[in-house]
Amino acid sequence: QDNSFEQFIINYCNEKLQQIFIELTLKEEQEEYIREGIEWTHIEYFNNAVICDLIENNQTGILAMLDEECLRPGTVTDDTFLEKLNQVCATHQHFESRLSKCSRFLNDTSLPHSCFRIQHYAGKVMYQVEGFVDKNNDLLYRDLSQAMWKANHSLIKALFPEGNPAKINLKRPPTAGSQFKASVATLMKNLQTKNPNYIRCIKPNDKKAAHIFNEALVCHQIRYLGLLENVRVRRAGYAFRQPYEPCLERYKMLCKQTWPHWRGPARAGVEVLFNELGIPEEEFSFGRSKIFIRNPRTLFKLEDLRKQRLEDLATLIEKIYRGWKCRTRFLLMKKCQIVIASWYRRYA
Repeated sequence: QDNSFEQFIINYCNEKLQQIFIELTLKEEQEEYIREGIEWTHIEYFNNAVICDLIENNQTGILAMLDEECLRPGTVTDDTFLEKLNQVCATHQHFESRLSKCSRFLNDTSLPHSCFRIQHYAGKVMYQVEGFVDKNNDLLYRDLSQAMWKANHSLIKALFPEGNPAKINLKRPPTAGSQFKASVATLMKNLQTKNPNYIRCIKPNDKKAAHIFNEALVCHQIRYLGLLENVRVRRAGYAFRQPYEPCLERYKMLCKQTWPHWRGPARAGVEVLFNELGIPEEEFSFGRSKIFIRNPRTLFKLEDLRKQRLEDLATLIEKIYRGWKCRTRFLLMKKCQIVIASWYRRYA
């Protein structure tokens, strides 16, 4: 019920994670269809980039204004910070406060004067502004870092590299919000270089009890996690896509015309392969560089056919080897019989 600075930065991290989830699963998915020239009807979805900008914008973001208040000379309080938010963020569609001129909740007594509300992707959250300035200004000053760096214990020394006299920085230490923002940026940069898989956990009830299913709670989670848009994109799109070269290399054994070698372009080989297998045209589409397969059952069928073909090829190889081995043994025995017969006739 009471959300302060700690919950604010946690929710900021959740917004950034939701943003990268949107980019990797919805935005990038639809952009790839357009890039590959696949016929596609764009599906609308909520992009929370506007909320992330409200928090992290370098000029007008909430974290930037909080840092500005912490560095400003004179009397600085949580109320002055809230006044600044009301001035700068008054027109933002996802920011609400009792003093905001554009707020639709001017008469909402449930929103106290010392609070502001942000409409996150997961819903509206009200924050108590009390403590924001002090918690953001909770810095580890330079002399303390230098003292810890001089410790004899190697672990303690490694935890405070900024205390190294060779790396002395005369600038004011970064605020807690700035440090967290930099950490989130590093996390996002790391995630964008990976191919993440998402597991979405749905909480069936607030009591953490078995055999209780709160339908309203589950529907709320499904909406704010973006699962509806994700399912719509997946169902309208293609379950599997792969460049033509590796696709042909994997399944070329299923067609006599492409096995063992296909001399033409990889796309032409895939077309011949799919026509030979009799896969319905509505089950796949040819992009500029990839083959797109709509339903997983088509892919499962290809894998089953490939597995059966591998078994047949293994049986064929085994049969040829056994025939060669028996024939080699027969020819050796025949040669030995001739030698023995010739020597017998010589001494007979």
